[in-house]
Amino acid sequence: MTRRFDADGSRRAPDELIVEEPMSIRLDGELVATTMRTPGDDFELAVGFCVTEGILHDAPVRTVRYCGQGLAAESEYNDVTVDTGGLAPTPTPRLGPASSSCGVCGTVAIGDLLERLRPLDAAPFDVDVLAGMADRIDGQALFTTTGAVHAAVAFDRTGEPLLLREDIGRHNAVDKVVGRLQMDGRLPAGDLGLWVSGRASFEMAQKAWAAGFACLIAVSGPSALAVETARVANLQLAGFARGNRFNLYTGD
Repeated sequence: MTRRFDADGSRRAPDELIVEEPMSIRLDGELVATTMRTPGDDFELAVGFCVTEGILHDAPVRTVRYCGQGLAAESEYNDVTVDTGGLAPTPTPRLGPASSSCGVCGTVAIGDLLERLRPLDAAPFDVDVLAGMADRIDGQALFTTTGAVHAAVAFDRTGEPLLLREDIGRHNAVDKVVGRLQMDGRLPAGDLGLWVSGRASFEMAQKAWAAGFACLIAVSGPSALAVETARVANLQLAGFARGNRFNLYTGD
């Protein structure tokens, strides 16, 4: 229950809150990170994280499963391992948990990305497609109910949304989309764009680059480092995409 205040006074009313729980991500059984996430699409999240953090090294994903010392239910489905059959190099664990607000903010430089990623060669999206993109996004059920989650959407070159995922963490929502595309054999996503709620941070640009998206478009503005990352990556980047207006920072 919550107490709501408005012009008519105050009243007690029921409210629905988003769930936030930690999830451990493992690669071939080795712990690589713990992230605060909204439960659901956990396998996609784990696979997407491994893709965008570059720890798969092109190794195929053979299975994804809940793990732990006993039954999955005993660990409350909060421990997931991505199995490559030992083909991926032994990962280096991330120190400390990733929060739902920032993920890996500030821990990776553009130079480090260039060591494992090549600039994209996908053509930019037509600006007429980007105009009004936000109005095409539908189906944010968790946001409608709680108002407390972010969304990420993969869309095609006509502006048609193809895949939507929600999570309390912006980076988690993106990883869930990337993980689903990886599991469906659709990466790199050079024929797709990525729409994100919130701002276009360095991490959003990094993840879009790692997944091979041709375009990243955000509801809010980008950071200076995100714009520089997009330029180096040859990633089309748009921000303040609301209604039929947006700012185009790269890929004109």
